[in-house]
Formats: sequence, C-alpha cells, structure tokens
Amino acid sequence: MSDRRERFLDRLAAHAERAPEATALWDGTQRLSYGELAAAIDARRARLAAVGATRVGLALDNGVEWALWDLALLTDSCVAVPVPAFFGDAQRSHLVERAGLDAWIGPGGEALGFGTPDPGGVATRPVPAPLALHPGTTRITFTSGTSDAPKGVCLDTETVLAVAISLAEVVAPADIERHLAMLPLATLLENLGGLYLPLWLGAGVALPGAAELGWQGASGFDAGAALAAIERYRPHSLILMPQQLQALVERALAAGWPVAEGYGLSECASVVCLNRPGEVEVSGATMLGYLGEPPVAGWHATGDLGRWEGNALVLEGRRREVFITAYGRNVDPQWVEGVLATRPGIAQALVHGEALAHNRALIVPAAANLPDAAIEAEIAAANTTLPDYARVSEWRRCAPFTPHNDQLTANGRLRREAILAAYRDWLTRPGANVTTTDASRPTYRVRPITTTEE
Repeated sequence: MSDRRERFLDRLAAHAERAPEATALWDGTQRLSYGELAAAIDARRARLAAVGATRVGLALDNGVEWALWDLALLTDSCVAVPVPAFFGDAQRSHLVERAGLDAWIGPGGEALGFGTPDPGGVATRPVPAPLALHPGTTRITFTSGTSDAPKGVCLDTETVLAVAISLAEVVAPADIERHLAMLPLATLLENLGGLYLPLWLGAGVALPGAAELGWQGASGFDAGAALAAIERYRPHSLILMPQQLQALVERALAAGWPVAEGYGLSECASVVCLNRPGEVEVSGATMLGYLGEPPVAGWHATGDLGRWEGNALVLEGRRREVFITAYGRNVDPQWVEGVLATRPGIAQALVHGEALAHNRALIVPAAANLPDAAIEAEIAAANTTLPDYARVSEWRRCAPFTPHNDQLTANGRLRREAILAAYRDWLTRPGANVTTTDASRPTYRVRPITTTEE
C-alpha cells in the first residue's frame, strides 16, 4: 500500500471514530455517514474481487455510488478509468480497447463488448493480451487534447493524493464542512479536489446528478438549476469551470464568494498551482506517461506561456496560438477572448486575425435571444480595454463550442483547429469589411449564421 493511500484511509477511519454520524457522502437520495463509509467500500471491493476485475471503466453519473466504487478501486489498487459522459461511441470504444478494460460499471457496457452486469452491477469481458501499463498505474484519465482520439494519461495513487493533500493544506483555513461537486466526477479535477480533498478534511461531499446541477447534455448549462442546487446543498466550496462561474457571476459577486483561480493539466494530476507560485514547465507530481508511450521523467513541458510577477505566475496563452496581424502585430487570442468572456452577454468567443487588417470573432451569446445590438455593446466595452491592434472589428454568432461537437476539450479549452475548419471561409476571408469612425469605436458589420446544431 502506498504511503499516501495508507494515510488517506487512516484519515477516513479517524473521521469515522471521531464523528461517526457526520455525513460523508450525499446525493439528494442516498446519504452515507463516515461511520458507514468503510463497510460500503468493502462491499464493493468484494464485488470487484468476485469477478476478478483489474481495469475498470466507471461510467456512472455523479452520486454516492460513483464515489464508493472509486474509493473501492483506490483501496485495492485496481486501475480506475473514469468515462466522461460526453464521449461518443467511437471514443468510448477507443477508451475500452486502449486501456484494456476487463470490467465496466454503469450503463452502455453491453454495446462495448461487456456481458450483462452481475447482481452487484459489474459487467466483465475477457481481455487476453491487454496493453502493458506504466508500472504503478492505478488511474487512467482520458483527455481529448488536440488529437481526435483521446489520450490516456497514466497516474499513480501517490501523485493523485499528493495533489489532493497539498490542496487540502491550502484551503484548510477556510474550514470547509461541505463541498458540492459541480463538475462530473469523471473530471480529474473534481475527482481529487471535490472527493478526496473534502474526505481528507473530514467534510461532507454533496454529489447530485448532472441534470440537477444544470448540465444539459454536453452542450448546455442551466444557471438557474445550478443556483437551485447551490441553495439546496448550501456548500462551503465549489469547483467551477470559467464558463460556469461566468454564468453565476452576479450571484457570486452579490454573495461575496471568495474565488481562487487555479492552473493545471491532466498530465500533472490536474492541479499545478492555486493562486500560488507555479511553473509552466513542471516537475514533481506529474504523470507516469501516456498510455502506450514511453515513460516520462524530469520536467514536463505544458505548452503554456507564462511569466513571473514577483512570486505569482502570470499565464499568457499557448505557445503556438499567437497570430500575426497584417500590420505585423503579435496577438495572443486567449488574451482577447478572456476579455470578451468577462462581459455578461458573452458566453464564449474565438478570435482570429492571422494576416488580417482587422480581427474577427466568433461569439456565443450568453442567451440565445440576446439582440445583436447588445452583443455589439459588449464587444465595444471589451475593446475599450484593449490596444487597437487587439480589438475585434467583425463578429458572427455561432453555436456553442462543446466537447460534443469536438470544438472544446474536456478541460474547457477551445479546439482551435476544429473551429477554424468549421468556420474557415469567414475567419480567413481576405479583406476588411468594417468601417471605422474613430480609433477606438469600430462600426460592426454583423453577419449572423444559421445553424441547426442543438
């Protein structure tokens, strides 16, 4: 047993002895106390052992069951492979074959070659010659990255718990007693920051399903439903993607939420730094390697650009995402997109200006019925904070960028090549189609697009 896994399990036992009636896990239907936690985990360990499961796909919705199965896998050093709900059939099939899964927990297993689940809910299949894993691998998190086929990031328990424990040390002064998991538990960040971290602290974890949290498939987010969940569970902590926080920003400001910004990537067990010193090249708690590729050691190049301001790491975009305007100016599109996304009426934006006299933006409005004039006003307001070469002069509405349409990665980054391919004719068309009344207030020529995408 690894040192940190032993320490983690010892902490759970200590919480059970100190406060056996305290809530550990709750999903709105099922509630489990710390005193009941060990027996519930042991029951699932027995089910896994009975069928000889060693590499297990976990495809459940958020809930107490997801957490219990995950903790059972962690306790026995089985290989856990969380399955993102937004993965399509081809991606799921790739995940199953690449990871050599011999067991599946959740719906959809029969279509992937697994048998009928046993009474304990575990479906199995024979795997004669599974791909060898990096020594020590106990978790494979699949990240879409920039390629079509998801890549499997191999992690060990020591690394995952090292990150969770270090985060617990950072947030300890906040005296968190209840965490609400707002992201899918298949997301490594929520898995370690929203399950292991609060359990380490002895806090309760609220685990409602995706629909109750406001998730609408892979492409929508209902802020009203999310607020209702927050009202119901009344958490002391949340982990939010930028798009979620933007949708909830008025409530957050009114309630005085303390928001701490984090930075990380799956290859480094999801979190590198949390409003604390960090590095763009990272060593220490990093992955063992990509599934099926040579092991890695030493520093990991993240591909992110940054600079130090005193003891703070300031990120400045991706290494290869800078474009050069027709006037020879270098522009980081993420910088401009970040400014646009701070406007309440703009949910997402992609900015392009390679070899163009004026920058163009694809805009996803915060509400489908938002008038063009309101979007223009939001862009104009954003432009006042930007230098002239970085301002947006032309824009179009577009459908949301989502993992479902392959225009957003699992951790919320734009897949620029895919978006550029979808809108290439407009984004790259030469010439300018804007008249300027003064240096800071361009007149927009709006070009709405019709889309049938949900």
